Amino acid sequence: MQMLLHANSLLLAPTTSRLSASASPGRSGTAQPLPRPAHSARAAGLGTRRPPAVAAASPRTPMAVGEECDAAAVASQGFVSDARAYWVTRSLIAWNVNDQDTSLFLYASRDATMHVSDGAIHGYDSKIELEPEHASLPDNVAEKFPFIRSYRTFRVPSSVDVASLVKCQLAVASYDAHGRHQDVTGLQLPGVLDDMFAYTGPLGAVFSDKDVDLYLWAPTAQDVRVCFYDGPAGPLLQTVQLKELNGVWNVTVPRYRENQYYLYEVKVYHPSTSQVVKCLADDPYARGLSANGTRTWLVDINSETLKPASWDELSDEKPNLESFSDISIYELHIRDFSAHDSTVDCNSHGGFRAFTFQDSAGIRHLRKLSAAGLTHVHLLPSFHFASVDDNKSNWKFVDEAQLAKLPPGSDEQQAAIVSIQQEDPYNWGYDPVLWGVPKGSYASNPDGPSRIIEYRQMVQALNRIGLRVVMDVVYNHLDSSGPFGVSSVLDKIVPGYYLRRNVNGQIENSAAMNNTASEHFMVDRLIVDDLLNWAINYKVDGFRFDLMGHIMKNTMIRAKSAIQSLTRDVHGVDGSKIYLYGEGWDFGEVAQNKRGINASQINMSGTGIGSFNDRIRDSVNGGNPFGNPLQQGFSTGLFLEIGLAGNLKDYVLRTHTGEAKKGSDIYTFDGSPVGYTSSPVETINYVSAHDNETLFDIVSIKTPIGLSIDEKCRINHLASSMIALSQGIPFFHAGDEILRSKSLDRDSYNSGDWFNKIEPRLENPSFRPSKNHILSVFDNFVDILKIRYSSPLFRLSTASDIEQRVRFHNTGPSMVPGVIVMSIKDAQNEKCEMAQLDKNFSYVVTIFNVCPHEVTIEIHDLASLGLGLHPIQVVSSDALVRQSAYEASKGRFTVPRRTTAVFVQPRAYTV
Repeated sequence: MQMLLHANSLLLAPTTSRLSASASPGRSGTAQPLPRPAHSARAAGLGTRRPPAVAAASPRTPMAVGEECDAAAVASQGFVSDARAYWVTRSLIAWNVNDQDTSLFLYASRDATMHVSDGAIHGYDSKIELEPEHASLPDNVAEKFPFIRSYRTFRVPSSVDVASLVKCQLAVASYDAHGRHQDVTGLQLPGVLDDMFAYTGPLGAVFSDKDVDLYLWAPTAQDVRVCFYDGPAGPLLQTVQLKELNGVWNVTVPRYRENQYYLYEVKVYHPSTSQVVKCLADDPYARGLSANGTRTWLVDINSETLKPASWDELSDEKPNLESFSDISIYELHIRDFSAHDSTVDCNSHGGFRAFTFQDSAGIRHLRKLSAAGLTHVHLLPSFHFASVDDNKSNWKFVDEAQLAKLPPGSDEQQAAIVSIQQEDPYNWGYDPVLWGVPKGSYASNPDGPSRIIEYRQMVQALNRIGLRVVMDVVYNHLDSSGPFGVSSVLDKIVPGYYLRRNVNGQIENSAAMNNTASEHFMVDRLIVDDLLNWAINYKVDGFRFDLMGHIMKNTMIRAKSAIQSLTRDVHGVDGSKIYLYGEGWDFGEVAQNKRGINASQINMSGTGIGSFNDRIRDSVNGGNPFGNPLQQGFSTGLFLEIGLAGNLKDYVLRTHTGEAKKGSDIYTFDGSPVGYTSSPVETINYVSAHDNETLFDIVSIKTPIGLSIDEKCRINHLASSMIALSQGIPFFHAGDEILRSKSLDRDSYNSGDWFNKIEPRLENPSFRPSKNHILSVFDNFVDILKIRYSSPLFRLSTASDIEQRVRFHNTGPSMVPGVIVMSIKDAQNEKCEMAQLDKNFSYVVTIFNVCPHEVTIEIHDLASLGLGLHPIQVVSSDALVRQSAYEASKGRFTVPRRTTAVFVQPRAYTV
């Protein structure tokens, strides 16, 4: 049912445009976007912040011992730079060799002295012949590593001490039937490490009355010591040896070590250098850090000194949440919230503590949204990330007063931001270093207890104004890898394990950089353990997973199960109220289940875990984030109707020809099914988020230049109302309700406070709304939230309820373009076949009129009802919506231009 673009477009096509479709609109008249990690796209071929940590793989040229070897396959350190063989279990090694007569030998050197000289391998401690297997990979191994399913397998002799060998520099070499050396490569070890050393015991610091036990999983380490320091920057106090048992290193130290700082010194072979190195690393299970994570703070997270007043009773104060279908989400960056708020103490600007100022402008705003029904605030990354210095004394700022004096078309604003952007306090934070500790730059003091206490105070303060807190978690990649640099942690401790590598051994970077591998047992475990840390220790109410599609489905299912098992009696939180959702984009090396069943949109159907619905986003906005920025929205009403119906795969709609089709039988431009959910709580409906332009910027780009600001405001609200009144979970970007603009910047992750202000600032004066415009849009947004929460019919919790109650009426060959008519029916009397959900209304009809003119439409199925305009819209400050009317005898609706009108039948009405 493709509607005519000119008649049924939410954002009507401009006749001319100030912006080139081929240029990325920049700030203040520029067209030079700032670089950033492309971490949030539904497409392959994304950029990266830095080059891969492993050198490019070389062609596979045969070589023979004593003959000339392939020089390109030899790293600068004198040995192989790739790792094309996989040690998949204790007893099996897999390699993509075709010759059935090929034999393999495994080479090992504990001191990493192997090298190639005169065409031969030298410097090894042991050389082990591997036995060829005639069977393919076992099913469990092929399921874990589906992309190497066709590889040949070779058996490691049972007499081999594998636990010792994995601590060595390793290589396998192939020989033909005549004993001539063909090829040599390194090995990827996650399979054998999972097979032999998967561990479910304690990790990190475990406190008892008199002692502290430290546990570190490091099966490839040759030696581990812990270095204790006097303070966050003080001298070394003592180095203590750890002992290993089955890959876990442990030491017990006296309790007086509490509140000291420490680092692990890990002696380990690192394939990126082909050397045995000593790495200084934070504890992967750190619960406290010094500034910038230079040291781990040995802290008992359960200490009473770290708890705000009444912290243990917060579970009793949590805002009520009957069902996940009642959720609505407001996405907010911590610094954006208060960086320019003069009603917040200047020492708390842009940090956790700003949320505790109960009479601040920001909190008053959130309180209004909460009173209207908003349930959750989604905070962009707040764990320890790399891109902002924790030490405030190092921050640099632009002179905003001077920038405000510059002409709107000047290049100087952007130049000023670019000159300090690596040293200012602003970044979205999608460059994780350690997942389990709050970010120090948001705390009053990055050393010691402040970041822990103030994060808890923030959660407590938001809960007390009726808002639950969602944490944005980034488990799909890490900021850094390799044995050097303070922001590399996991890859120092077990090199090559935590990161996903391609078939040549290079680190995958499709998620931006250093993709993690949740298909590996201990990565999966670390993710789940970290979620439990935030749920229990910080009482977080939900988690949004960045690039969830790069995480395995099993990890997400296990995470959900672990979280929902939490109870108030045992853990101090009710895990059944904690909601999970994320970006289910299916791209890169994980696409189409190439690395196992991943947590993509389609794969997550039936799990109860939400995924962002790009179908409804693109239907409303037009195009997609990677296409022509001028492409209009709402050109395919069918896509939008599916979105309004919870994006259910089995919901049946009627096409423009009158044909009935399920949501899963209607396809997007790339062949993906439009409908993919099994439950409305599995769809996150949105038109705007931190990625890409704000909603008002989208409206400004895609509407005719001559369109008045009044009409742009109507379109802004119309888009928000489609999200607010859809089945599923509505998601709003902070500031969209007050016409926020980022000067057309679609990628403001590192654009500083100036371009991320929650206020309008577009270069064309005719685009700039007045205070009255902003207040009007906000009032309408509050009204539409109130309407959503005025009836449970807008928040149906099951697919069967939607299929039974929700209908679209302006469909088929006789449809009126530009109008969507959606009805939701409740039980009309006690004999009705459906259960009564709403005590106030028995029928709700919502009409979206995107046309630039008033529309009158007759729906015979909706005649003779007791419908009237929703009481909230009857007294709306929007004079146009008050003109909406219903004539019962003919089922005739009149809806003004670019208006969402909601009609309700009171429960007391009788025919």
